[in-house]
Amino acid sequence: QVQLVESGGGLVQAGGSLTLSCTVSGDISSVNAFTWWRQSPGQQRDWVAAIQGANSASYSDSVKGRFTISRDNAKNTLFLKMSSLKSEDTAVYYCNAVSVDPGTSRRKDAWGRGTQVTVSL
Repeated sequence: QVQLVESGGGLVQAGGSLTLSCTVSGDISSVNAFTWWRQSPGQQRDWVAAIQGANSASYSDSVKGRFTISRDNAKNTLFLKMSSLKSEDTAVYYCNAVSVDPGTSRRKDAWGRGTQVTVSL
């Protein structure tokens, strides 16, 4: 079992920056990848970024070049540094941990409760 708690959300002006954190606890060794997702009111939850291993990162086209995902293994913390924020980045941001059982290939997802990011014009 993996538990995730996001923090760092808030209100920021367009063009500004914000860094989200996700504290991870539990069976961290079972996690194959960490990801960030976001969801705006009335919209589906969209994938934002992912990190596997130490620094294999990938991003959605909408945030590429503006957001950076990273992890601090010593502190069991995942980060999402967001810069050049736009009003369309306004959403609840969720941290996700993906674990795949090596024997069964069964995937298990753990989610945090989310943190609100609001970008004002």
